[in-house]
Amino acid sequence: MKLQREPSDGLNTFTAYGDGYVSVNGIRHSCNLAVLPERLISEWTQATFDTLRVQDFELLASLDAEIVLLGTGNRLRFPTPDLLRPLARAQKGLEVMDLPAACRTYNVLMGEGRKVAVGLLLA
Repeated sequence: MKLQREPSDGLNTFTAYGDGYVSVNGIRHSCNLAVLPERLISEWTQATFDTLRVQDFELLASLDAEIVLLGTGNRLRFPTPDLLRPLARAQKGLEVMDLPAACRTYNVLMGEGRKVAVGLLLA
C-alpha cells in the first residue's frame, strides 16, 4: 500500500509497505530495521519474532525517542515481559502493533514532531 504525505523536510517517512517490505522516502527495504525521523538503522536485528533477544530491545531503548513502536509483521504479537525490561529501565513508552499500523502511527507521530522510533520485523 502506498502512503501519501507532504514532504517532511528530509525526515524519514514511510511511503509504502506490503508483504515483507517497507519503503522509507521511496527506498524499498526488505530487512528488519529501526527508523527514527533523522536516522535509519538497517538490519536492526536478524531475529524473527520468536528469536528476539534482550539485546534487540536494548538497542531500541538507547535511541533518542520518547516512544518506541514495535511492528511485529503481518499480525499483532506481544513480546514477553523480560524482553521489555531495557525499555522500562530507560523509561520509554512502547506500543506494539502489526506492521501497517506501525508505519502509519510512526508517520503521524513524526509529523507531529514527536521523538519516535519504530523497530520493524519484516523477516
